[in-house]
Amino acid sequence: MSEIVLQAVPLTRERFMPYGEVIETSTLQGSGMNDARFDRFDDLCDVDIIDGEVSVSIARSRTASVLPYRIDMVERHPLGSQAFVPLAPCKMIIVVAPPAESVVAADLRAFETNGTQGINYRRGTWHMPLLAFESGQRFLIIDRAGDGPNCDEHSLDESVILQAPAS
Repeated sequence: MSEIVLQAVPLTRERFMPYGEVIETSTLQGSGMNDARFDRFDDLCDVDIIDGEVSVSIARSRTASVLPYRIDMVERHPLGSQAFVPLAPCKMIIVVAPPAESVVAADLRAFETNGTQGINYRRGTWHMPLLAFESGQRFLIIDRAGDGPNCDEHSLDESVILQAPAS
């Protein structure tokens, strides 16, 4: 089995558009709330679910991942979008492929967040499971709760080696 080497590029709304939305406030104008003591930023992503309810969860990493990292499998959620937002500044690397019935290793693209961005995978988008580069990192998760399976896993035709982003 051959290997593909994948290196992350900086995450932008434009680059990530085929896969979902970038959740961030840096380019938006908020509206005042609570006697204008806060800026509120609404509609940052499209929570899209079929036959279920919205679930809000927190995940905390038990172990740190290190690069290079071998990717042999990706997953998708056909019944709902899935969002991850870091609860403290941390860089994330996201590996995705467009929503489709199947996926091959050559379809994968990698993105690195700026440390404050979250992401929302569009329903059906293939993606690598979540990585954290420090133990204890916490992420807010917004996805579908409900009956029935909502996670398809797919073994890749080639192994992918995720390299550290270029400095």
